[in-house]
Amino acid sequence: MPDHEAIYKNEAEIYDALITKQPALQMLINEIRPYAGLDIVDVGAGTGRLTTVLAGDARSIVATDASQAMLGIAANKLAAAGHTNWRTIAADMRELPLEEKSADLIVAGWCICYLGSSNNPSWERDIEKVMRELGRVLRPGGTIIIFETMGTGFEQPNPPDFLLSYYSALTEKFGFSHKWIRLDYQFDSPEQAEHLTDFFFGEDMERAGALSGRAYVPECAGVWWLHT
Repeated sequence: MPDHEAIYKNEAEIYDALITKQPALQMLINEIRPYAGLDIVDVGAGTGRLTTVLAGDARSIVATDASQAMLGIAANKLAAAGHTNWRTIAADMRELPLEEKSADLIVAGWCICYLGSSNNPSWERDIEKVMRELGRVLRPGGTIIIFETMGTGFEQPNPPDFLLSYYSALTEKFGFSHKWIRLDYQFDSPEQAEHLTDFFFGEDMERAGALSGRAYVPECAGVWWLHT
């Protein structure tokens, strides 16, 4: 498996090329919580996958991520789109440098899982810290929406074993509602599919037959949301 921490630090542009091959999520987010005119925080924002599509209708949006390189790409995209209601902050999601009760909506896409993996001996404590921080920053009546993988290369949910306890904690301990959706990759060519998936997921995708000479790769994602 490739080193994702190194990718986020040193190869953010290639990572951004990968995630742009999936559908945008603003319509789904708006169904869960209409976000026009809200103050939004995007935790683990990366290259701005969620930030860039929410900024146009938000009152304000703050993108936080541990990788300054990732945030640099997000900032460039936001500036190029002419948005002025945003800022980026390099930060650990367990200790957000944000004011209490400063957000109406918090989104977190494919990021909390790195702390929630059972391969992390302190995953339960770390998830507690993250949830405490999100609750601190959220205003009364606010909403938290979390996206995580439910299996890349699969037509039906097949989440990694090391994330199952974290996923159970979201619903059973923290009270989130949950559903799964399809977020399939649509690449420009089979060659691009092989290059970008190998870059991020490693050769397991090809060995499992998920590519098979196609420009399409199925992806299942989980959505968890909590209204306070």
